Amino acid sequence: MSYVQKVLQPGETVGYRGSIHWLVYLPAIAFLVAAIGAGIAQATTGDDDSSGFAAGAAGLMFFLALAFFVKGWFKRFTTEVAVTDRRVILKHGFIRRQTIEMNMDKVESIDVDQSILGRIFDFGDITVHGTGSGLEPMHMIARPLAFRNAVIAR
Repeated sequence: MSYVQKVLQPGETVGYRGSIHWLVYLPAIAFLVAAIGAGIAQATTGDDDSSGFAAGAAGLMFFLALAFFVKGWFKRFTTEVAVTDRRVILKHGFIRRQTIEMNMDKVESIDVDQSILGRIFDFGDITVHGTGSGLEPMHMIARPLAFRNAVIAR
């Protein structure tokens, strides 16, 4: 059961549920492509010295791809973003969990920061400003305009 489902109050409904964008896997994809390139170089090289170096490089690149994939998956798995009819909820972390919640009547404005790649792939950074304080920026959130619209529509 997700954190958001655990903390819902009686009668509270979720209007938006988000997460980290899939581009968090980009370093893993880059290392995987490098591993495949080194594997092809190892297969096509006839020299034993070059072949051994390419095989070692391919193995190292594959290990790094796997490590970055696990890191990205864990970040996506442990991060929850939700907008309910009463509050905005951000949770991240697994063993050391950090949660930030803001009641809807305290929300003043929402900043959405998207780069050119963010506009193309539909991700961005969101900062929710409330009366007296604001939430910390939430980085690489998928569909940030849908998040903003869910908060504004309430």
